[in-house]
Amino acid sequence: MTERAGVRARRAGRPSAAAYRSPKGTPMFVRRSFAVIAAASALCAVTAPAASPAAAAGAGAGARASTASAGKLPDGLYGKADPKYDGVWRQSVALLAQDAAGAKPAAKAVEWLAEQQCDDGSFTAYRADPGAGCDAKKTPADTNATALAVQALSAVGGRSATVRESLAWLGSVQNKDGGWGYNPGSPTDANSVSVVMGAYSAAGREPERIRKGGASPYDALETLQLGCDAEASGRGAYAYQPGKKGELAANDDATAAATLAGFGSGLLVGDGGRNGAADGESRKSRPVEPLKCGDGDGKQPGGRTEAAEAGAAYLASVLKKGGGHLRAVTPGAEGGPDYANTADAVIALAAGGHRAEAEKSLDWLAGELGKWDKSRNDPAAIGGVMLAVHATGGDAAKLGGVGLLKRLNATGPQPARVPEENGGGDEDGQEGSSSVATWSLVGAGLAAGAGVGFLLSGRRKRQGL
Repeated sequence: MTERAGVRARRAGRPSAAAYRSPKGTPMFVRRSFAVIAAASALCAVTAPAASPAAAAGAGAGARASTASAGKLPDGLYGKADPKYDGVWRQSVALLAQDAAGAKPAAKAVEWLAEQQCDDGSFTAYRADPGAGCDAKKTPADTNATALAVQALSAVGGRSATVRESLAWLGSVQNKDGGWGYNPGSPTDANSVSVVMGAYSAAGREPERIRKGGASPYDALETLQLGCDAEASGRGAYAYQPGKKGELAANDDATAAATLAGFGSGLLVGDGGRNGAADGESRKSRPVEPLKCGDGDGKQPGGRTEAAEAGAAYLASVLKKGGGHLRAVTPGAEGGPDYANTADAVIALAAGGHRAEAEKSLDWLAGELGKWDKSRNDPAAIGGVMLAVHATGGDAAKLGGVGLLKRLNATGPQPARVPEENGGGDEDGQEGSSSVATWSLVGAGLAAGAGVGFLLSGRRKRQGL
């Protein structure tokens, strides 16, 4: 699980994905929310946010909270919380968000991320000492962190060698079904496949051509998508992974990640064509197209376009039923607003040209900014919302009168260049870091932020922007 920011599970001393399943057996692999999952499981806390990702993980394992205290954090890193489980992920989201807002990231911030790469081209969640070699046991390679680092470094430019090495490593650990798991050799999951596909797309390479034994990433995702043989309410959705008997259960996080990948995009939705065009016909909203099924039809979506459209239709339906947002499924927060995955859904819908649906949910996010917990800063959470604004064609620097770029910048090194119109005080009337130091997108007991994703991811999604 990662952040998408959040933090990923599958680390020593933390529960596995199997520990968090819904009553229907759906993996609770929500990247951004592991901190709250762990805290809720150990302390029966519903809304109290964890002090840091590592602290929450420690609480979940019955251990003393870990503290990479202020003053000990790397100079170029964004965020003040312990980066042990999400350093690369949150740094990547921050750089992507700054790029989306028209800012040029600080050289030391880019350098910090690039130096996290291991000799084989992979990235881990975080390396405290980049000068030391990577240890497969202590710092296992992470496909989600690697893929999002590729997306970020591709966006800021100047790191082509680093990007090539990471893509080569990702290709070397591709599963036989055409997909990827969180760590090399682990079973394929929708969030990991999606964030890796986003990496290839961001680097200008067609994911369809990245094959293992003839199988492509799209083939891997196809096996995880619910078709016409599923209940009508779940058709088009993606499962994170199959259940023990091969059954598929709709997972909103996985669906947002896979739909975005199906539309050929990473988290930074492009400015041309369908993906976030700035004007003209391409700015017009396209209607969603649900999977067409006949009675008793066992049809699966045919081809990448229909698959992505079916995923978008599912997301639009769930968002509409939820009043513009997705609902949390993590223990202790069930039914509450899921801000992070709602932002992911906005990005996915916008990438497919479904602007009307995307903008409705973005409006909901804007209206909820004042209600979100302000317990700690979180660059991945702030950046995730900025990327949602950008995907819909808006100014990623702000939303609902809140200066998001200023708040993001206050969590780490100032960019080398900031758009002139965004160089002043916070647009909500608060100056600089005084408000930023305590601002985070955490609500109803759910940590915002992975993937990811996107994965993880996802991302993080990566499961669990």
